[in-house]
Amino acid sequence: MARTELGAYLTARRAHVTPAEANLPVTGHRRVPGLRREEVALLAGVSADYYVRLEQGRERSPSAQVLDALAAALRLDEDGRLHLFRLAGLGPRVRAVGVRDRVEPGLLTLMDAWPHNPAVVYNRAYDILASNAIADALFHGWAHSRNLMHMVFTDPAARAFYRDWHDVARNCVAGFRLGHGAAPDDPRVRQVLTELLDVSPEFTELWAHHDARGKTLERKRFDHRDVGPLTLTMQTFDVRSAPGQELVVHHAEPSSPSSEALALLGSLAATSPRA
Repeated sequence: MARTELGAYLTARRAHVTPAEANLPVTGHRRVPGLRREEVALLAGVSADYYVRLEQGRERSPSAQVLDALAAALRLDEDGRLHLFRLAGLGPRVRAVGVRDRVEPGLLTLMDAWPHNPAVVYNRAYDILASNAIADALFHGWAHSRNLMHMVFTDPAARAFYRDWHDVARNCVAGFRLGHGAAPDDPRVRQVLTELLDVSPEFTELWAHHDARGKTLERKRFDHRDVGPLTLTMQTFDVRSAPGQELVVHHAEPSSPSSEALALLGSLAATSPRA
C-alpha cells in the first residue's frame, strides 16, 4: 500500500526530534537522524506495530486521542498539530471550490491609506490579489510574477533581493504546505505545487521536509535596487471575510536607516504611475 501524506509527515517529523529532546537514552547505531519508530510509539503510548502501520499507510483512521499523543511525542507546535489532524481527516478542510480571488473594497481602501507601509493580500496559492503603491515599489512592480512562490523560487534576482533567501524560501514552503493541507484539492494550489516541483530543485527539497507553519511576526531583510538595504517587520492577519486570504503589512523601526529608505521608497511610489 502506498504511503499516505499522513505517513510521510510522521516520518519527516520524527527525524527532527532527537532522543535527548524526548528524554530518551541514546543506544546503538542510528541509521537516520531523530527518533526511531518504536521510540515514537513508546512516547505516544501505542504499539510499535500500530505506529508502523500508520507510517506505511496501512492504518488510515487514527483517533483524536492518538493524534494528540503523537503531536506531543513529535513536539509539534499548534500549526503542526493542526496539519497532522487535517492529514488524518479530523481537521477542518476547505472544499475544492477554487481559491477566492476577490478582495473586499473596504480592505483595498484601507491598504491605500497606508502610503508608508507596504501591504499585500494573497491567497493559499500565494497569488498576490491586491497590493498598495509602496508594496508595488518594494517588489519592483511584480515584474517577474504576481505569485510569491514563483517570485522566490524562479526569479534569479530573488537571491539578491532577499538578503536571507534560504530563510525566506524555507518559511514560504512551510506556509504553502499549511495552506495545501487546508485545501489539498484546490486546483490553483495544486497547479502552483506542480509547477514548482517541475522547475525548482530547491523547492522540491524543501517540500520533502514536510514543514507546515503559518506566518507569524517576522523580520525580513531586503536589498532594493533603488533605496538599498531595508529591514522590515511583517505582521500577518487572516482576512475574516475571505477564508484563505492573508493580509501582510510591513513597517520599519522608527528613525532607523530602514525607515528613511522606506520613506524614500514611498516618495518614489507616489511619483510613479501604477500599472
